[in-house]
Amino acid sequence: MIEIDGPFYRVSEPGFEMLIPQWEGHEPETTEEADATITFPDGTRRYATFMTLDVVSRVMDRWKDTGECLNGRYFWCSDLIIIREPGFASMIDSVRDMIATGEIDGACGLLSDDDEDEEQTAD
Repeated sequence: MIEIDGPFYRVSEPGFEMLIPQWEGHEPETTEEADATITFPDGTRRYATFMTLDVVSRVMDRWKDTGECLNGRYFWCSDLIIIREPGFASMIDSVRDMIATGEIDGACGLLSDDDEDEEQTAD
């Protein structure tokens, strides 16, 4: 279930919950990129950045002009999950699969309690 919770979308699933900031022009059905905090029933929290290949390509093209990452010759982003199809459904499916396969631990960085304090201060 996806609901609006202040400045976030809250995705509630039986095995996890995701908070995704509401970015202008990024709708749940069509967005090609999002940052998410994934919280598990035991309180453990992980972080992920989701992007489609098209977004990665556009960023690298932009960097040709800005000079970043050797003029767009490479791309890196911590905790990056590349999705083939846009939308929250694709993001949710990938999180479900990474949990089922155990890959979530390696793919998404662990957030400390200090990070939660900083998030609450930013609100």
